[in-house]
Amino acid sequence: MQPKAKVTIGFCVKNCEATVKEAVNSIVCQDYPHELMEVIVVDGNSTDKTVQIIKETLCCSDIKTRIFFENRGLGFARQLVVDNACGDYIIWVDGDVVLAKDHVTKQVEFMEKNPKVGIAGGKFQNYPRENWVALLESIEWMVIDHIYGGKASIRPVLHRAGGSVYRVKAIKQAGGFDTRIKGALEDLDAEYRIGAVGWLTYFVTDAVFHDRRKHAWKDVWNENFWYGYGGHYFIHKHGRTVQNFPVFEGFRRTTLAYRLTHRKIVFLLPLQYLFKKIAWLLGFLKAHLDGYGHYTANKRA
Repeated sequence: MQPKAKVTIGFCVKNCEATVKEAVNSIVCQDYPHELMEVIVVDGNSTDKTVQIIKETLCCSDIKTRIFFENRGLGFARQLVVDNACGDYIIWVDGDVVLAKDHVTKQVEFMEKNPKVGIAGGKFQNYPRENWVALLESIEWMVIDHIYGGKASIRPVLHRAGGSVYRVKAIKQAGGFDTRIKGALEDLDAEYRIGAVGWLTYFVTDAVFHDRRKHAWKDVWNENFWYGYGGHYFIHKHGRTVQNFPVFEGFRRTTLAYRLTHRKIVFLLPLQYLFKKIAWLLGFLKAHLDGYGHYTANKRA
């Protein structure tokens, strides 16, 4: 059967010149009919060559492309894609994500066969030739994919947009992305609300993508500090609590990680979890001191 569904690639980027060309090439090389695809780029006012590389890489492509610019954060950027999408589905690609050639085809096939699914995550695979810091980060996602792969849930389980497909009808029914979210967790917030209106979340086991993880502890720290800062908003908005203290979560998943990889490095996972949660908590505290999220307690989006 010839595919009929239209697909929008939501490409929200900022200052990723080192990785963005490979990400764009993976979009251009998709085996899904290009006449049914469009790319909506939203750049967060990059100060490097990110936009130039995107334009040069897409200039010879037959995929329709539009480029927008914003300086209000990821919630606003993703909603720009939703507001302008012509597709039935949005597949999100970050500046450090590389899609397998059949990623779009696999995601669309799954969504067409499962009309109750609002979001489907792809199958994470670690990027080749990673150093041990990035490998630990990758192993964490491999474990999560193994736990949730092939299962449906109404709870947030993906915690990431990159490599995922959103049903446009579902995200619009949930009210779209929260444009007040300046930093992280705009995807978790959307996933939470999509589940709240009855749509399922699912991990697709054959729609593969690669994600370049952070290669330096400083970058891992900064990323999780940023997540913690966004977490303060999320918890105030949804009334959630912080769960799964990382050392115990790390120990719980280490055995599974070793079974999956047979790599002794996985025994560092509890320390990695602790390191990341300390950064997260400090980011959370910074947001608390800044007052980021307090006003949502009485005004939910």
